[in-house]
Order: sequence, then C-alpha cells, then structure tokens
Amino acid sequence: MVRHSNGLATYTIEGKVDEPFGPTVGEWLVEPSPGKTERLAYISGLLGIGEVPPDLHYQLLHRTAAALIEAHRFDAKLAGVIVHSFSPVNRWRDAFERFVEVLGGRPEPGGPVTIEVPSGKTLMLGWASGAQEFRQK
Repeated sequence: MVRHSNGLATYTIEGKVDEPFGPTVGEWLVEPSPGKTERLAYISGLLGIGEVPPDLHYQLLHRTAAALIEAHRFDAKLAGVIVHSFSPVNRWRDAFERFVEVLGGRPEPGGPVTIEVPSGKTLMLGWASGAQEFRQK
C-alpha cells in the first residue's frame, strides 16, 4: 500500500530473472475443476475482459486480481502491478505486453500503462528493469 498525492494505492510486485510467468491459461485449464472455472470467471470480470485468451499467463491474471481486490478492500483508487525484471534481455516481456494489450492497454517502453477497470478503479501496469549488479553474488 502506498499513499499518493491523489490518494491510496495498492501494488503487487512480481520479481523475475529468467523464469516464466508459470502456466498459460490454456495449460492451467487442461483439466478444469469447477473452482478453477469460477475463479477465472471472477478474475476476468474484475479485469473487464470477456473470454480469457489461452496464451495469457495465469500468474499475471492472479497478481493483477490481487491488487484490485486489495484496492477494493482498502478503498484505494489505484491498483498497480509491477514486474521487476532482472533479466539482461527482458525475458518474458513479450508475455507481459500481450497481457497489457488484452486488458486494452498499449505497452510503451519506459513508462506504466493505465487502464480503467469495471469497478471504476484505475489499474496501472508497469515493467521495471533491475540493475544487473544486483544479480552478482
């Protein structure tokens, strides 16, 4: 939670180096239980997307939903998701950009994307590249 000049905000941070964002929705739903189907419907409703494309990574959906749920819980006007990447080649950025596009955003290098979601909250999505010296032991 962060207090901005415009009010309260909730953020989730996803740290990455070279590992993927986990299974895609298509992989996650190979054997869909009623709970998974219900959870995906709830998340897609929060994000304002109809049918979730099977190539999106479930982890990005889940992290974003968590930020929005906390924003609702604390009456924050803004929810944000930041991927903090320490990959020297921005590995998996394409998956992040695909996610942003499905949500109706337009990925721009060097800055966050803001999107209005059905609840009226503003959702900020950003990619931050970490300094490589922090990867050294």
